[in-house]
Amino acid sequence: MALYSAAAAVLEGLERGDGGIKNLVYNSRFPHVRQLYALVSETLRYSPVLEKLLAGAALLQTEKKLPPQLAKVLVYDLLFGKGLKCGGRWKALARRHRARLEAELARLKVQQKVSRNEDLLAPARAASPGASQVPRYVRVNTLKTCVDDVIDFFKRQGYSYLGKAGSVEELRALSGKKFALDLHLPELLVFPPQTDFHDNLLYTSGHIILQDKASCLPAFLLAPTAGSHVIDACAAPGNKTSHLAAIMENKGQIFAFDVDTKRLATMNTMLMRAGVTGFRLTQQDFLTVDPGDLKYSKVTYILLDPSCSGSGMVNRGPVEEAAPSAERLQALAGFQRKALSHALSFPALQRLVYSTCSLHREENEDVVQAVLQEWGSAFRLVDPFPSWPCRGLTAFPGAESCLRASPADTLTQGFFVAVLERCEEGAAEPSSLPAAAEENLQQEAEGREPEAAPKKRKKKKQRVK
Repeated sequence: MALYSAAAAVLEGLERGDGGIKNLVYNSRFPHVRQLYALVSETLRYSPVLEKLLAGAALLQTEKKLPPQLAKVLVYDLLFGKGLKCGGRWKALARRHRARLEAELARLKVQQKVSRNEDLLAPARAASPGASQVPRYVRVNTLKTCVDDVIDFFKRQGYSYLGKAGSVEELRALSGKKFALDLHLPELLVFPPQTDFHDNLLYTSGHIILQDKASCLPAFLLAPTAGSHVIDACAAPGNKTSHLAAIMENKGQIFAFDVDTKRLATMNTMLMRAGVTGFRLTQQDFLTVDPGDLKYSKVTYILLDPSCSGSGMVNRGPVEEAAPSAERLQALAGFQRKALSHALSFPALQRLVYSTCSLHREENEDVVQAVLQEWGSAFRLVDPFPSWPCRGLTAFPGAESCLRASPADTLTQGFFVAVLERCEEGAAEPSSLPAAAEENLQQEAEGREPEAAPKKRKKKKQRVK
C-alpha cells in the first residue's frame, strides 16, 4: 500500500502545482525512488485512458471513499501494469471491480478500433516548449544562511556567478555552470534548466529550497510582517510555508492545514530541515476550520493555494497530463470559490493571496470575480506588482490587477495570483512590492539598466563550508 499511497500523493502534488515529478518523488521519502517514479510516470501517460475507464465504470461514484488519484494508480497497475502486488483493502476494492473495468476497457478498444492497450494512447506529443526553457530556480533559505554565502559556496563548486540579471533574456541565455541572481525576487538564484541539486549539500541541509519562481510569488506578495499570525490553507508539501517563515524571520505563528496525513508528515520533516519554527500543522480540511475559533483571532494574513487542474505545470515529467474535462473544471472551481469565500470570513483578516498553477479562467479570474461579488465592498482586489509583465485576463473590471506567469513571458511555470485586501474607511492605499524591486521592473520596462541589488544585511547565520 505504501507504493500506491506515495504515487497518489505525488500525483496530487503535481495537480496542486507543488513541483515537478522528480522533485516530488525525491521529497516523498519513499525508499524505492525508481519504482515510484516509474509508476507515477506510467499512470500519467495513461491518464486520459484511466479517466475514461473510471467514468465509464462509475468507480468513484460507487466507492466514494476512494481518492481519485489513488484510483488512477490502482486501475493503472491492475489493467496496464504488473498487477496489484500490494495495497491491502484498496487492492481488494479494485479487484472487486475488475470485471467491470475490463469490460469498460474492451468497450473503449472497440470504440477506437484498436486491439492493443498502447494503441489507446494519443500519439506522443513533442515536449512542451516551455519545459525546456524554464530555468532551475533556487530559493536561498534565509532562516539558515544568506544570499552572499550561498553564492560563494556555488563559486567554490566551480559555478560562474554573473551577478544580478538585467532581463528575462539574460536568464534565458544561461548555460553550463553559469548562474545569476533573479531580476525580481531578491533571494532567488537562477541556473540553467535541468541543473540537479537533489544531492547537493545545500539542499540536503535545508539551506536552499528548489522552488519555481512563480511558486515563490504567493508568499512574496502576501509579505506578512514579522510577528504576525498567518494561515497557509492548503499547505503541503511546505515550500510556501517555509517561504512565509523566512519572510517573517521565524517570528509569529503559521497555522498550516492539509487533509493528508502522509503529506503532513513529509511537510513536517521538510520544515524542520529548513529551520522553521512557530508553525502548527493540522490534518484538517480548511473548509471545516472555524473562523470564530479564538486561536485564529489574530490571523491577519492568509495564503490560499487550493487544489487545481495543474494545467500550468510544464515540467511534470516525460508526459503532459490531459486537459481536464469541463465537469472537472467546474468541480474544482466550485471548491476554489468555497475555499476563497471561507478564507475571507476570518474576522481579523487584512490581506489574502489566492493562487493556482492553472491556466484556466474558470479557476482563476472567474473564481475571484464570483467571490468579490459575494462579499460586496468588504474586500478589494489590489495590484501589488504593477510592472509585472503578465496580467489577468480581462474577465471583469479590475482583473488586470491579477498576475499571470508563463514559460514564454516570465520563464516560469504557468501561474495565477490575486491579492485581496480588506476595505476600511480611511485605510491607507494597499501595500505593494518593496520599492527597489518595483523600481527595477520599471527600469527594465523602459529599457534602462536596473540598479545593482542593494547589499543584503548581514545576519549571523550558519555558514556552509
